[in-house]
Amino acid sequence: MRGLLLLGIALALALCGSTFAAESWQAGVARVKITPEEPMWMAGYAGRNHAAEGKLHELWAKALVLRDAEGRRAVLVTLDVLGVPRDLSQQVCAELMKRHELERSAIVLSTTHTHSGPVIGYNLRSAYPLDKAEEEKVVAYTALLAEKIVSVVGAAFEDLQPAKLSWGEGKATFAVNRRENKEAEVAERRSAGTLVGPFDHALPVLAVRGEEGKLRAVVCGYACHATVLDGYQWSGDWPGFAAEEIERAHPEATAMIWAGCGADQNPLPRRKVEYAEEYGRQLAAGVEEVLGGEMRPIGGTLTCEYAEIELGFARLPTREELEETAKSTNRYEAARAKLLIAAWDRDGVLQEAYPYPVQAWRLGDGPLWVILGGEVVVDYALRFKLELAPAAVWVAGYANDVMAYIPSRRVLTEGGYEGGGAMVYYALPSPWAPTVE
Repeated sequence: MRGLLLLGIALALALCGSTFAAESWQAGVARVKITPEEPMWMAGYAGRNHAAEGKLHELWAKALVLRDAEGRRAVLVTLDVLGVPRDLSQQVCAELMKRHELERSAIVLSTTHTHSGPVIGYNLRSAYPLDKAEEEKVVAYTALLAEKIVSVVGAAFEDLQPAKLSWGEGKATFAVNRRENKEAEVAERRSAGTLVGPFDHALPVLAVRGEEGKLRAVVCGYACHATVLDGYQWSGDWPGFAAEEIERAHPEATAMIWAGCGADQNPLPRRKVEYAEEYGRQLAAGVEEVLGGEMRPIGGTLTCEYAEIELGFARLPTREELEETAKSTNRYEAARAKLLIAAWDRDGVLQEAYPYPVQAWRLGDGPLWVILGGEVVVDYALRFKLELAPAAVWVAGYANDVMAYIPSRRVLTEGGYEGGGAMVYYALPSPWAPTVE
């Protein structure tokens, strides 16, 4: 109810007129490479059996700072990683709040969810067979990543200068509902126009221009997994190739891509570098069409809200059940059980619910941006857009804390990987309770 209340407040603000001109904004932009300097374990696929080997292109942390006419400021960070865990997010946000006198609601840590980036913290730890040396690399890299995020935000603050903001919405169609369409049949069904299942092909675009109209940053999002590639080379997957394509067309601009509610959406076909490059070009072409069209200027002021709501688990295992499962020949089940036993020993109890982050930004008289944690299925984006109409609504997932899949009631009931199977790899005790949506 609290999450619905904050979105209701944001909607009311969305219907208010703006009192400031679009030229009243300031913006600062910065970036830093976050590609690991040494081979280490890659995130996203449990089937990998050794560390990374080389790179297709660099991984980046990019920061955009916005300041409205009343001095309200907000920070967006996009990261070419699978996800950020709660403890890292809390650490980074606490430091940014201290250094720049920010509210928690004014900070978004967004990820592209590339499956060709490094393991971070304890995210998806049940999935990876890490030895002590690899564990130490993860710990060291995670600490370095935190420093780099704080640093790049500081650089963006130093870059603050007058700016004009505008927005538009395009389209990209390479995302396919993976629960409803067999991968081997996608090419034929796409040609025949018979793909099924819910999807969100919207391509929201925010343009940040300098006083003279020069493009300084492009922020866009799309609801699709970054799972084209499954090899051993560092890569931003299709979001990385899309950013490169946008920046080739606009060399003085920084392209920042966030992941929408694409937990059940795959880029298909896949498994070839040329596919990742092609989807990057498709997304960049969609962005270019928006940039070349009639974008809507953004005036008014920033409104940012943040809340954590309790998502309950369906059932907590007993100690005896965990100890028995820890002996399982299924290494993922055994690993989860051992991690849960360790948490039980540390905390004296298993937590019955998870503190789930819900965030909303109102970009002046522009879009209402709903920002959610975890791997969110597309049903949520479609429902928010329906229920918050007539406001223009953008919906992001994979932000602030990627702790698990977030199924709708429909997907939870249907089951499968997104409905609850993935909780094993995220080391959470059970599927979510039926009240999750």
